[in-house]
Amino acid sequence: MVSVIFIEHLAEALCGISAVLFTFIATFSRSPRAEHIVQNIIAIVLIAAAGVLWWLSLSGGMLWGSNYLPKPLSLVCIVIAIAARMNIKGENVSFGANPHTIGKNEAE
Repeated sequence: MVSVIFIEHLAEALCGISAVLFTFIATFSRSPRAEHIVQNIIAIVLIAAAGVLWWLSLSGGMLWGSNYLPKPLSLVCIVIAIAARMNIKGENVSFGANPHTIGKNEAE
């Protein structure tokens, strides 16, 4: 049987790894190949983190003193994993007002 404390540390490690990779995605985006590889790694690590968080919840473990937190965080991990796979390459997906062009439009 695996210790609940081991599962907790594994969940924290997977979430930490994905957070660090997500932070440095701009550095990896200099090369399209590297960016694609890191996006895949982030998605895989986050899906694994979601599974480990669910496992932690089913094992009766707690994350940061809460036994309620692992299940919602596992869903957040899945959503972020999907978002990590989206490669919009600077395209305007919101079609809203760009704050950098508001002043320029008024001046014209």
